[in-house]
Amino acid sequence: MKLMPSAANLRRAPVRIAAGAFILNSGIGKLALDDESAAGMQGMAAGAIPPVGMVSPGVFGKALAGAEIALGAALLAPIVPAAAAGAGLAAFSAGLLTMYVRTPGMHDGALRPTEQGIGIAKDSWLLGIAASLLIDAGLSGEGITTLIPRRSCSTDCDAVVDGAVEA
Repeated sequence: MKLMPSAANLRRAPVRIAAGAFILNSGIGKLALDDESAAGMQGMAAGAIPPVGMVSPGVFGKALAGAEIALGAALLAPIVPAAAAGAGLAAFSAGLLTMYVRTPGMHDGALRPTEQGIGIAKDSWLLGIAASLLIDAGLSGEGITTLIPRRSCSTDCDAVVDGAVEA
């Protein structure tokens, strides 16, 4: 029996490879962060997401590296459902864009990036890829709800929902 890649996996491959390779490489590069560099990244992140400031810079740096490696690998692995990979990428890119919006000096009043903010503003493409993966998975019948197993009812499910079944 010869296994052929599905049309959906082939259709999604370019965006998954582009985002996955980029994020995986970024995470691997952060594995060797010194505490000073990690503290700088943590400071920017904590300005947008305050709880990030509660951990030590070293822990923050390793956690960020691990998260990027895991997300990059999930995007590159075709066995990871598009909905799951898209949801992870959406959360990651939303965090980056939150940092962009909340950090003074990154943009002008109309959210156009300043010279300082261009490096983060360009990550908006990640949110576009996430949206594409989620939309495609949904239209293919592989939406995020298919990742959550349904419970079976031992009695009439409609009656349980309507409250007609007594305990």
